[in-house]
Amino acid sequence: MLHSPALAQAAAGGSPEAAFLVQIVPLVLIIVIFWFLILRPQQKRLKEHREMIAAVKRGDEVVTGGGLMGRVTKVLDDEVEVELAPNVRVRAVKSTLSSVVRKAAGDGKA
Repeated sequence: MLHSPALAQAAAGGSPEAAFLVQIVPLVLIIVIFWFLILRPQQKRLKEHREMIAAVKRGDEVVTGGGLMGRVTKVLDDEVEVELAPNVRVRAVKSTLSSVVRKAAGDGKA
């Protein structure tokens, strides 16, 4: 209580640059942790999905985004024709395929 404001400021002191670093370090750590725990794994999953979609071929069994399961009968640039049941075929956009359940045999005919 007997300290003057000038002494209190000098005791708490430090340069403004040091104070800035103390404030910015936790923010940088949060960004780095966010990157490694969330963004990197998500990018890896997206890359794997793109590769899986690009590798779809005739005879593969696939699951669409709507949950329909069927066998690929025709592959176009960005569409596939999926046979859901005998003589029931639908066209689906490749990017809406959620997974390839079973790969076709080596020659592409199943």
